[in-house]
Amino acid sequence: MKDNSHGMDARRRKMLLGLAAGGLAGTMAGWNRNAWPAERFNLPFAGGERDVTSAFPQKGEMLRLRTRPPLLETPFAVFDQGVFTPNDQFYVRWHLADIPAKIDGAAFRLNIHGQVERELSLSLDELRTQFEPVELAAVNQCSGNSRGFFDQRVAGAQWGNGAMGNALWTGVRLRDVLDRARLKGNAVQARFNGLDTGVLPATPKFMKSLDIDHARDGEVMIAYAMNGQPLPLLNGFPLRLIVPGWYSTYWVKMLNDIEVLNHPDDNFWMAKAYLIPDTPHANITPGQTGVKMVPINRMVPRSFVTNLTDGQKVAAGKRLAVRGIAFGGDAGVRDVSVSSDGGATWASTRLGRDHGKYSFRQWETHLIPQAGPMVLKIKATNTAGVMQPDSANWNGAGFMRNVVETITLMVS
Repeated sequence: MKDNSHGMDARRRKMLLGLAAGGLAGTMAGWNRNAWPAERFNLPFAGGERDVTSAFPQKGEMLRLRTRPPLLETPFAVFDQGVFTPNDQFYVRWHLADIPAKIDGAAFRLNIHGQVERELSLSLDELRTQFEPVELAAVNQCSGNSRGFFDQRVAGAQWGNGAMGNALWTGVRLRDVLDRARLKGNAVQARFNGLDTGVLPATPKFMKSLDIDHARDGEVMIAYAMNGQPLPLLNGFPLRLIVPGWYSTYWVKMLNDIEVLNHPDDNFWMAKAYLIPDTPHANITPGQTGVKMVPINRMVPRSFVTNLTDGQKVAAGKRLAVRGIAFGGDAGVRDVSVSSDGGATWASTRLGRDHGKYSFRQWETHLIPQAGPMVLKIKATNTAGVMQPDSANWNGAGFMRNVVETITLMVS
């Protein structure tokens, strides 16, 4: 079973030396917007044809959904390389089109204000040297990951399964920063804002909020590095909010402003966008109305095969390795089971190293295929006892898909 965690300590030391230099800068210099290669890739659903591009700064080969604002999907074969997704192939999702093309890390400041006794303006060096550094492995997943597979198409970016990634994040606890600012007794939520803006002045700023108790739970982080390196610009350099176990809409990129509120946030991106039905698994029927809607929040468990693809030909009677990744959403992975008979029977797989409850976890098993089509199903159960459903959910935004994955192998 592959694991790319070795060498992480050396990369972290290199990253810390770079941060200590104090002159960090993120830049999109050299980005040729017209340098789209001719190679194409087809995701397995209607309208799934994508450019394969390496034209974006600090990025290797990615699947391009959109150029401005950038939407770049991780090619799924990358997930077979190990539990940590390489920075240069980590998916990208922005909401607003005006993104700074260059950021001077030495001049950058993170401002904390609002319902606090002491307003702060912190440099990157102050964050790095004046607060305890912490590390956390956590999956970052777009709310609409796998939207392209929804049966009855819905609006929004038509992602395959690659709008997710797992990284070892390095930074400081949000709690420690808020405690230094000394919250007032009427603090209700913390609102997070980044450097991206809309093209039109009337475009609502992309801001997300967390309840104060959540913001101070000791797990929410302000990260300045991922996988032992400073954040790539398109993944949020110089700072990104990390909200483990929650969908990435809350993981604000290029974070430069934290406002402590004395009321629930009613900005557009909390009150009107990223809402899900307040029903089991956010599931409704197409056309259903009168459903209470709430902000999307916790992730749900998922699992995938990474070394085999749907329709692949394999040899009959020979031992076949089947492996993949799983994550438990807002909890750890307790079990990943595989069925080789279309779901009639299930067998647990061998789980790989546990990097923490919010991380990808590899799994592996071996089968002896018999001639004919073999329908493989993969199901994860998290440590809270929540398992993937056999039937897909549906909602108008195309959020929170986590149905049991199925691939068919052609055995001969």
